[in-house]
Amino acid sequence: MFLIWLALMLAGVAVVWNSRFSADMSFFLPSEPSMEQQALVEQMRDGAVSRLLMLSIEGGDAPQRAAVSRGLRTQLASSGAFVSVQNGEAGGLEGERDVLLRYRYQLSPAVSPERFTEEGLRTAVADTIDLLSSPAGVLLKPYLANDPTGEVLAVLGQLDSAAQPQMRAGVWASRNGERAMLLLQTRAPGSDTDGQAAAIDTVRLAFAQTLQATGHSELKLNLSGPGQFAVQSRATIKAEVARLSLISSVAIWLVLFAVYRSFRLLLLGLIPVLSGTLAGIVTVSLVHGTVFGITVGFGSALIGEAVDYAIYYFVQAGHQGVHQWRRVFWPTIRLGVLTTAIGFGALLFSGFPGLAQLGLYALSGVVTAALVTRFVLPALTSAGVNVPQSGPWVKQGLLLLNQAHRLRWLAVVLTVAVGAYLWQVRDGLWDGNLSALSTVSAAEASADSRMRTDLAAPDARYLVTVAAPDQEGALQAAERAGQRLDRLVEAGVIGGYDSPARFLPSEQLQRQRLASVPEPAELQARLDRALADSPLSSSKLGPFLADVTAARSQGVVRRADLEGSALALAVDSMLTRNQHGGWTAMLPLRPTADAPESSLPTDQIRATLAGSGAVFVDLKTEFESLYSGYMSEAVQLSLAGVVAIAVLLGFTMRSALRLSRVLFTLALTVACVIALLHLSGARLHLLHLVGMLLIVAVGSNYALFFDRAAAGEPLDQATLMSMSVAVLTTVIGFGTLASSSVPVLQAVGITVGPGALLALLLSAVLVYPKGGK
Repeated sequence: MFLIWLALMLAGVAVVWNSRFSADMSFFLPSEPSMEQQALVEQMRDGAVSRLLMLSIEGGDAPQRAAVSRGLRTQLASSGAFVSVQNGEAGGLEGERDVLLRYRYQLSPAVSPERFTEEGLRTAVADTIDLLSSPAGVLLKPYLANDPTGEVLAVLGQLDSAAQPQMRAGVWASRNGERAMLLLQTRAPGSDTDGQAAAIDTVRLAFAQTLQATGHSELKLNLSGPGQFAVQSRATIKAEVARLSLISSVAIWLVLFAVYRSFRLLLLGLIPVLSGTLAGIVTVSLVHGTVFGITVGFGSALIGEAVDYAIYYFVQAGHQGVHQWRRVFWPTIRLGVLTTAIGFGALLFSGFPGLAQLGLYALSGVVTAALVTRFVLPALTSAGVNVPQSGPWVKQGLLLLNQAHRLRWLAVVLTVAVGAYLWQVRDGLWDGNLSALSTVSAAEASADSRMRTDLAAPDARYLVTVAAPDQEGALQAAERAGQRLDRLVEAGVIGGYDSPARFLPSEQLQRQRLASVPEPAELQARLDRALADSPLSSSKLGPFLADVTAARSQGVVRRADLEGSALALAVDSMLTRNQHGGWTAMLPLRPTADAPESSLPTDQIRATLAGSGAVFVDLKTEFESLYSGYMSEAVQLSLAGVVAIAVLLGFTMRSALRLSRVLFTLALTVACVIALLHLSGARLHLLHLVGMLLIVAVGSNYALFFDRAAAGEPLDQATLMSMSVAVLTTVIGFGTLASSSVPVLQAVGITVGPGALLALLLSAVLVYPKGGK
């Protein structure tokens, strides 16, 4: 048996080694997501907003902050980690200068037949000459002979059409002028946490070097943005898990060593847990092809029940022998395993792949851990299990158990009180906001909002999406949607929007623009007449005529022509191939500066877009709705699992009284935990539900062991000792998590720790018969 187990474990390691793990938000998507839901995940995974880093420099005076801002921008722009580094300086997009010059007639929204009439040329050249004295003229002046109509500036004006931040000493500043501001776009996608971490390290190093070079050491750097939050969250969770795991592991090992008095048994006790974890990953990988990282995290907590199996085996077999354990105790443990498997198995029917994976992971992990305990551990301890006899506290515990039934009146009072309380607060128990799982503090969220306002940076909430079978169709659809959005901008309904068609117009529109450019001879004649009284002589515009001729023969710009520029990244972040092989264009919207809480009039926007094929998505509302549906289905499936457990126990026990005692104990335990959580100020979310599933799994084992006495098998010292040790290790392991500052860890800890202890106590009071008979 041991060799079979070893071969399976080695095969499992090979499968895990070649498995694909995913950390994206597809975990929360239904099997057939809508366009809105798919847009949500695509934007969070690789959208332009997910790549933004916002920087503020505090301290000193405005000239000092501006000097550091300029130095920092110069270093970051040359680092290769960013495709865009902006601080308001003229020339902030000079890295794209060559691309803009080469393709300005295809990209400029100003190019039209009217642009190249005599009157149009006269006006355009005059406007360009006037701009020479402005900060933008610094960029334009060297190319006046090539671009007298100012098409480069027209392109730049379109690409940077959002409201601009305040300016102080020549660079961007906060609204109160006390901070210099920079806006970065990382080369690494938002889903690449390692890439985001490397970019942030680059920023901090460049800032330290800039301070040293300028001598302004008193200045301070602040960062915010999705990448910063992702990196910070990962670091926080890793540090918390490492710290708390060390504390709980040492405490549990000390408890188990005090019971086993054997390092060998301590190590052997890890085998069921590790086997269950490996089996869970392998099964999910083989069935689903991709394993969500969040599945492993949640599922590992759920199969924590496997720790108890080894405790039951070592203590009970150590006191009464392996054969007696198989004959007397294993049937009860097996029934507990089946109840756990059925409870988790209900999640397999979920329409959300994340829930289905979680159910499959826990089901396969728990069953594997139990089978390893039953067949592998006895093979590894064939010489017998030597565990010291229980101390006098166990005998005293049995005496107290015989009196536990006297507290049933207290359980009745507790039931009434808890039931009344939960009924009263029933509408406020569950939190439908996914932010409850976030590690971002209120202060950090407030700082992010302030920096976003200072920079007029886009957020990820409002989005318009259009889909088409091919890229050209998607760009044309984006242009049509943009025409309707332009009306909303002019009316002051929205502050602005971005579109991939601004960076890469459709081929149809490009051809229309190129067709607007006259033949060189005709253009020369029009220039001569238009500039007859202009300070800029047409005879000096030979480069302009040469560029126009080149543009006419050059043809349309395609995505490959933009490679290596920030324009390419902007296109890729808003124009993507969808899962069905078609193309989706995403147009992020910006609220107006005076919009309350940065909100938009969604009904008006939908009405404007009606009939265009464009879909307006409020990502925040969509995410909350999606998560709410996810939670609702999880609760329903969990309740279905409870019903299936009741059927199994009823078929096994064949006693309505015994069945009602066990089910009532588990229900009262969960209800008490929910009430305690609500009283502490918590609102329930997904992790609390995971904890409740684990309470039912662990508590059913305690109740079934106590129920053996009701079936005529008196509770012995070995059983009581094994349950006491099991609940103690559970309380230590999960109770430690309750002290975590990470919401997802704390939620499981404060649910399972008290719940496991309460399940044992209530089982003793409600399930254990009077006098132990």
